[in-house]
Amino acid sequence: MSLNGDKMVKITLYGLDPSPPVRAVKLTLAALNLPYEYVNVNIVAREQLSSSYLEKNPQHTVPTLEDDGNFIWDSHAIIAYLVSKYADSDSLYPKDLLQRAVVDQRMHFESGVVFANAIRSIVKPVIFFGQKSLPKEKYEAIIECHDFVEKFLEGHDYIAGSQLTIADFSLISSVTSLAAFVDFDPEKYPKTAAWIRRLEQLPYYEEANAQGVRQFKAIVKQHPFTFES
Repeated sequence: MSLNGDKMVKITLYGLDPSPPVRAVKLTLAALNLPYEYVNVNIVAREQLSSSYLEKNPQHTVPTLEDDGNFIWDSHAIIAYLVSKYADSDSLYPKDLLQRAVVDQRMHFESGVVFANAIRSIVKPVIFFGQKSLPKEKYEAIIECHDFVEKFLEGHDYIAGSQLTIADFSLISSVTSLAAFVDFDPEKYPKTAAWIRRLEQLPYYEEANAQGVRQFKAIVKQHPFTFES
């Protein structure tokens, strides 16, 4: 439990470490130094479809956050909520409307492009349906994501400007996971490589993201597949 004013608040995160969106929330919680209970959801055993989980999140996705009896899902909604409620400053999610719009755009990019086109579109057929060959377009989607991220980093150190924001947490969790499908080329993407190294220096990065990336890669490795030429 943590103190919010004079009130004790209990935060519970439901998820699993291989999931990039769950790791984005773990990074945010760590950055805010918020204690929380972590409940592992075994999606292979379909625990997310249990009646008790569906009561919390009818979309049966991970992560789900419970804060003082209230439930929130979708990592982008969760991390924006956590910073807005618990942060001592607005640096991670600026109140300036233009700066916030850039952060929001990067998070929509993560959700609608990186995660949807380059992660979920591969994980679902390969891991859950055993597909061994994927169309070339799936490979091209990964390359496109890297191209965009490299472009976003032109002229500044972080994904949405000159300071660390929740957009970095959202995108680092998914961008580092892409290496499970296609090896990352630091020479082709030097700004992205420098950005990754920068975030790796965060004291909570290893536990909040790196461990889960390794777990994600191990799961993908158990389901070999190729891209069509």
